[in-house]
Amino acid sequence: MAAKKRSNHSETASHVGVATLSFTTKLPAQADFKKVLLERYQEAIARSRKVGHRVSFRVEVDPTAGAQTITPVDEQPIASGDAFPVEDMGKPDTELEAALAAAHERGRKRVAEIVAGEEMLSAEAFAKLLGTSRVTVNAKRQSGQVLGINGAKRGFRFPIWQLDKDGRPFGALPELHATLGNSAWAVYRFLVSRHGALDGVTGLRALQRGNNASVLAAAEGMARGDFD
Repeated sequence: MAAKKRSNHSETASHVGVATLSFTTKLPAQADFKKVLLERYQEAIARSRKVGHRVSFRVEVDPTAGAQTITPVDEQPIASGDAFPVEDMGKPDTELEAALAAAHERGRKRVAEIVAGEEMLSAEAFAKLLGTSRVTVNAKRQSGQVLGINGAKRGFRFPIWQLDKDGRPFGALPELHATLGNSAWAVYRFLVSRHGALDGVTGLRALQRGNNASVLAAAEGMARGDFD
C-alpha cells in the first residue's frame, strides 16, 4: 500500500495471532484510510465468526493532531451465560436474611394450613367422590383437568369446591391452568381471590355463577400483568 504524505503504517501481531495494521494518516488523505477501515471491518467479521464471540477495533480521530488511527482487531471473549455484566451486591445483611427466613416460614405455615383445611381431599377421597380411580385423578391433575395442590408432607390435596352443581370439575380448569402458567397454586390463588374484573367476586364464585368467559378473561388479564 502506497503511503500518503506524512502517513505512518506499522504491522503488529495481536494476541489472537493475526497480523494487524495500525494505520495513521492526516485528515486530508482519505483514500488509504477508507481502504484500511474496510479491511479492518472485514477482518473483524471473519474473526468474530471464527471464534464465536465479539471482537472489536477502534477508530480514533484527533483534530488537534490532524490524524486518524485504526487499532488492530481485538477479541472480547464473553463467559458462557454471562452476556451482561453482573454487579456483585455482596452478602445480604443479617436483618435482611432474618426477614427472608421469617417470610419463608410464614409461607410454609400458610401452605400447611391450606392443605389441612376440611375442604381439601386426598387423591383417594377425591377419586371416590368422582367415582374413578386415584390413578385417573392424578392423570387429570397433571393435565390440568382438576386442581390439585402440593402440600409436601400431605401430598397433593384436591379442593372439593372445584366441582360444579353436577359434581364434575369446572370445565374452565384446563384453560385456567394453561393461562396461569400450569401452576396449580396460581390457579388456587386466582380462584379464592376477589377480582375487580369480576365485579369484586372471587374467581370461584364467578365459575359457580356460570361466568366462564369472564373468569378466563380475568385470568388472561392477570397473566398479562393488568391491574385488577
